[in-house]
Amino acid sequence: MRIALLTYSTRPRGSVVHTLALAEALVEAGQQVTVWALGRAGDIAFFRPVQPGMTVRIVPFPEITGEAVGMRILRSIRVLGDAFDPSGYDVVHAQDCISANAVPRCIRTVHHLDEFSTPELAACHERAIVNPVAHVCVSAAVAAQLHAGWGITATVIPNGVDAARFACAAGPGGAAARAVWGARLGRYVLTVGGIEPRKGSLTLLEAYALSRRDMPDLQLAIAGGETLFDYRDYRARWEQRAQELAVEPLVLGPVTHAELPALVAAAGVFAFPSTKEGFGLAAMEALAAGVPLVVSNLPVFREIFTGAARFADGPAQFAAALMAALAEPDGAGTRRAGRALVSRYTWPTTAQRHLDLYRTLT
Repeated sequence: MRIALLTYSTRPRGSVVHTLALAEALVEAGQQVTVWALGRAGDIAFFRPVQPGMTVRIVPFPEITGEAVGMRILRSIRVLGDAFDPSGYDVVHAQDCISANAVPRCIRTVHHLDEFSTPELAACHERAIVNPVAHVCVSAAVAAQLHAGWGITATVIPNGVDAARFACAAGPGGAAARAVWGARLGRYVLTVGGIEPRKGSLTLLEAYALSRRDMPDLQLAIAGGETLFDYRDYRARWEQRAQELAVEPLVLGPVTHAELPALVAAAGVFAFPSTKEGFGLAAMEALAAGVPLVVSNLPVFREIFTGAARFADGPAQFAAALMAALAEPDGAGTRRAGRALVSRYTWPTTAQRHLDLYRTLT
């Protein structure tokens, strides 16, 4: 099959990570795959090398100083749509609302559902749900939301996980790289996703401050944060609250693809206090590295992580769960449960289920 996968960015956000991993697994399964993306701010390649045999088309998307979010969304749709020619493909599969608006008659993966106040983004979100010819969700919880809100029945195909990459970082061969992070951070709580409302950053900050009462040397490290949206006001509130709480988390920003596994594997506990998620790929990667996991008490997390994570609502519960995870004598039970769960989610299986769906539509 000639398959086009489209994503809005080349940078390491969850749907972009998903797109590349799915594309590579489809290539391994013998398909012809082209990944299309917008190259923002001069990007000419993805955040990591891609597998040979996969075609990549990066569409230049220069920055415009002072451009409002709504105008940037509309320009993103126009630029990608003008560059893309659907005639050479049997399957056109969009991975986000921007790419789903840019191309005709596509399949759409709904990674999670959100609410937007920016009119252009709200309209983009709605069209990207209503217009596609078929839908994929990465969890049953999101599929249920899609059906409840729009009467749409989606095919549920969970993410895969590159478990070996994170398990290796946790093994003897990764000791030196882990030691680098340990020397820099000491004992630390890690989260990945940056500082933004959907990631529950204020909740985690409050929980961290509570945890420091019992463990004063505990550090909080925050990785990631590449986004299209303007969260400056939220970030300012977060920074002000950190000052009030007299804590200084380490904001790492985007971490390279090569460095991320060791950062995850060296953590004492991985925190994922999101208010909205579709699957929780970063949390699954932490389990692959044998790191205890604390997540917010969302239906999607109950679906995915029951038996392998601690669940919490609000800062006090989150702090208690973090401390309980850090207090485990050796964490062996947690590691076994987490890795057993991760073994159920592989990219070859995910790719095959996509191919099964594609064949019903072509």
